[in-house]
Formats: sequence, structure tokens, C-alpha cells
Amino acid sequence: MIDIKKIIADMPLVEAMLRKRGQVKLIPTVTNLVDLDRQRRETLQSVEALKAKRNTASHEIATLKKQKADATALLEEMKKVSEDIKRLDEKVAEIQQSIQAALYELPNLLHSEVPEGMSSAQNVEVRRWGNPVRFSFPPKSHDDIGEKMGIMDFKKAGEVTGARFVFLKGMAARLERALIQFMLDSHLEKGYTEILPPFMVNRQALFGTGHLPKFEEDVFKVEKFEYFLVPTAEVPVTNYHQNEILEEKELPKRYVAFTPCFRSEAGSYGKDTKGLKRQHQFDKVELVKFTTQETSEKELQDLVTDAESILQKLNLAYRVVILCSADTGFASAKTYDLEVWSPFSQTYVEISSCSTYTDFQARRANIRYRDGQGRVQFVHTINGSGLAVGRTLLAIIENYQKPDGTFDIPDALQPYLM
Repeated sequence: MIDIKKIIADMPLVEAMLRKRGQVKLIPTVTNLVDLDRQRRETLQSVEALKAKRNTASHEIATLKKQKADATALLEEMKKVSEDIKRLDEKVAEIQQSIQAALYELPNLLHSEVPEGMSSAQNVEVRRWGNPVRFSFPPKSHDDIGEKMGIMDFKKAGEVTGARFVFLKGMAARLERALIQFMLDSHLEKGYTEILPPFMVNRQALFGTGHLPKFEEDVFKVEKFEYFLVPTAEVPVTNYHQNEILEEKELPKRYVAFTPCFRSEAGSYGKDTKGLKRQHQFDKVELVKFTTQETSEKELQDLVTDAESILQKLNLAYRVVILCSADTGFASAKTYDLEVWSPFSQTYVEISSCSTYTDFQARRANIRYRDGQGRVQFVHTINGSGLAVGRTLLAIIENYQKPDGTFDIPDALQPYLM
């Protein structure tokens, strides 16, 4: 969440950010926050004045009792003062609760580099790598190739579970496993620490990363338990350090984690849901970093480069785009998407989102560090896919397909299939 001090200090900046995000409806929330903060401060002043009065009276009562004088009137007055203090303390707690609820509604402040735009069509291309492959024959889709080869079965998965699930068989299953190991090994070489987190998390963990309360409809809840299936490894790995104070010398911390991911894709109706593009369950290798404000931007750029390196090793053409203001996620201050070339669709398909959350998640999850001067500050969190495994499998099948309806294996993966 945003530091309320920033909101109070620069309301116009926050309101301009909401307009840029296309969230004008939240501007009254900012106005209400400022008013609530004023009420909280005024009420606290009243409480402190009453407590000071009570303290003074306590001394007077003690003196009167020593002198064996009548303190009844003063005791009655202080009884009322104590009742007023209790009432005002409850009011402060109620106001604070309202402040927190309002803060939870507001998205992160956008980085100055984020371009203005109201849809993904206004995302800005940063760079491209590689040349989109061209075939002498009409390219087929990955799911068409996979089904005809007998290595993907969407129909059986639909019967066993439901729509947007798949059985990977034979070479597809082996490739999925090889890709996971290949990605983990590649990132370990870059200095990341591997972590295998739980695949279920509690409500507080999802709240810490900004997935709750806003996006509850997008996650799968375990019935009869207050657990949720992870939508991404970002959630458990970021919360690994919740309620901790790290030392500055420990930063940056860099983690790489594999998990299956589970998403309801509640907002995907009408989008392309065929094949592996938008499954309810998919594998992903995630990169998560904890850093200081001073090194945050460099660590973000390095993370994007690390994710790109996987595509380069697999010789898959891609482009990097910076998301426009309205397309930038709720908790993100700036996001770069990596989009891999899909020969069948003749377009680039998202395969990784790499974001900086500044101190937004850290404030919600209470992740701090002690700097060289002994001051305690909130860390900056950064994460990104390194990569989405299913979409990487999609890209390999389509980009390495052959006229006979099969496909080749990239050189970098062949040692993992021996």
C-alpha cells in the first residue's frame, strides 16, 4: 500500500496517478483518506489532552488523600474522563480501520517512465531480439501439433477435471520437466537461491502481495480451509520474509522458485483460451528480489535481462514492452512484459511480466531492513517470470515445427532429455 504520508503531502500527485491509471472513481477515496487522517489526529489530540488531565488529577487525588481531604468530586470527574478516553480510543481505532481499508483500495504509485494509455494497445515496445521464424508451409498451432502427435490431451483433461486443463504425455511431459530444470539451472548460475515454497497460502500472504482483497475472484480457495492455491510463486516467496527486519548487508536477496500456478482467469472471458495460452493450472519459474530503494531500478533491469536470457538460449524471437498506465497491475509501479513470437498467431505472446513494486508489497507484508545508519526502512520487492513454462513449451513447438507435423528440440534443452 502507499505510505499515507505521501498521500497527505502530495494529494495532487496521487490524484494525477489515478487519472493516469484510468481510476478516477478512486479520487474520492483519496479525499476521504485526508479527511480521516485529520479526524484521527484531532481525536488523538483530544485523547492526549484528557490523559494529561487525568494524570494531573491523579496527583491531586493522591495529595488530597494524604491530607485526608474529600476527593469524591475529583474522582467522579476522572471517572467520566476515563470513559471519554475509552470512547475516543475506540473512535481512533475505528478511524484507523477506515484509513487502512481506504489505503488497501489504492493502487501503487506509477513510476515516471510508465507511458500513459488506456489499453494494452498503448504499451510501448522497448526492444526486440531475434527474427521471427518464417516457414515455407502454413504453420500449425501448438495444440494442433500436440494433439496430432498424441502428446497433449485436452479432451481427457476436460473429462477428468474441466475446461482449460491438459494432460501432457510422452515428449510434451518430458519437455515440461526439462524446461523447469533448465530454467532453474540457468538462474542459479546467475546467483539466485532456489526455494521450493508451499503450493497453498493463507489469506494474509495473498493480502501481502496485493492479490487480496481486490482479486479474490481470481484465486482458487480450498473449501473448508482458509487456504488458497498459489496463483504464482511470487506470493509464498515474497511472504517468506513477512514481519522481518533484514540487514542492509543481506540485500539484495534473489530467489528462484518453481511452482504450479492456479488461476480462475475470471477476467479472461472473450480472450484466446485455446491450447496452453490461458490454463487454470500451469507451471512457472519465478524470480523474486528484495532490495533497497537505491538499487531497486538496477535489480529490475537485471531481472528482465535474466528472464530474456532463457529465450535467447532457446533461440526464440521476442520483444520487450513497457506496460502503459492502465495496463500496469494494481500493485506494480512499472512492468515490462516479454512477448515471444507465435508463428501460428503471427503475433507476440506474453511469456513473462517483470515488475517493481517499490515498497508497496513490503508495507502490506511488513518486510523491512535496517540501513547502515540503523534506520529501519521498507524493502523494495521485484519479481518476474523466468519463464512461464507452458507458454515456453508452446513457443518451442510452434517455432521449431517441421512440415511433417513434428518439431525439433532446441540445442540448449537436448542435454536435459538424454
